[in-house]
Amino acid sequence: MINSRPDHHLGSRWYKLYDWPLLALAICITCAGIVFIYSATFSSESEFVRTFHLRQIEWAVYGLIGLLVLSATDYRWLERFAYLFYFILIVLLIKVAISGKFVAGSARWISVGGMNVQPSEIMKVVLIITLARYFDDNASGRAMGFRQLAIPASITLVPAVLIARQPDLGTAVVLMFIFTVMAYANGIRKKTLSTIATASVVVIPISWFSLKDYQKDRIIAMFDPASDPLGIGYHTIQSKIAIGSGGLYGKGLFAGTQSKLNFLPEKHTDFIFSVFSEELGFAGAIVLVLLYLFLLMRVLDIMLQAKDRGGSLLAAGGAAMMAFHILYNISMTLGITPIVGIPLPFFSYGGSALLTNCAIIGILLSVGVRRYRHD
Repeated sequence: MINSRPDHHLGSRWYKLYDWPLLALAICITCAGIVFIYSATFSSESEFVRTFHLRQIEWAVYGLIGLLVLSATDYRWLERFAYLFYFILIVLLIKVAISGKFVAGSARWISVGGMNVQPSEIMKVVLIITLARYFDDNASGRAMGFRQLAIPASITLVPAVLIARQPDLGTAVVLMFIFTVMAYANGIRKKTLSTIATASVVVIPISWFSLKDYQKDRIIAMFDPASDPLGIGYHTIQSKIAIGSGGLYGKGLFAGTQSKLNFLPEKHTDFIFSVFSEELGFAGAIVLVLLYLFLLMRVLDIMLQAKDRGGSLLAAGGAAMMAFHILYNISMTLGITPIVGIPLPFFSYGGSALLTNCAIIGILLSVGVRRYRHD
């Protein structure tokens, strides 16, 4: 049973128990992201594009308010209404499928109050809360087999399929990764785990035949971008040129040429790390990676110190979501993985993504504060 009683016993200790380093890291990375969104767009011919950094500041303010509200909310209360949140998001995803707004060939957005909202981003947080609730309610103390995994797998597959059809295969993969990590954290039988791993090795090559042509092109471009430097390999080549030209210390803030001369596509979103690396070089990239590493370490500490299964699973899901985005986005800009729309957390331009990341940090702060409760 989820306990939704307020934590009055925390009292004046709340200030000391708050994970200030985690909050500071999130704010620091967000502020750096705003600077480089400005750097990537200030030379644009479009006046609208030149205001992207201002729009990101606006979203950051909303995100910080939401973060603080969620950090002050008992995460067990969120678990209590997890299935309601899940149902609402499924309805929104269906609405996207029926009448979603098309941007760059994908229907991922709906208009809410005059603003474009991406339900698939919000679904990441809602799925984490829902899976934490399910695993918490059905804890048996024993490792799970296929029968026990059937329902949580279905809970994940429904939104994953809806999102993949937008099409947004990247976000669908993120949902599956979150499920895998949370299920592993909850406990899976070794035989079940090895069977899943073996099946994955077999299914991945076969899935090639179900991919769309542009998805196959992205995989081909990863292995041989030079085969079509002005077509499928263009993004990868220009990103690697930008990163490589930064050298050890970079060309200087606002002095990157690949983005200013518009050689680098999607420079304020998917390839913001390329802009950053060109201007601050390898040294700057290492600093940014270390900031992300410290952030993930704080999240893992919350997971290990949580006083109940639900809190620990929320932290595991949050860590999985952010780690996947960080590793995939950076590897994508380096040409190691296929190009998909996976933004860099707190850094890439995008209101829905920033709000999602702020929300998960707020929930993790709530878990961190309440790990010292005595009820």
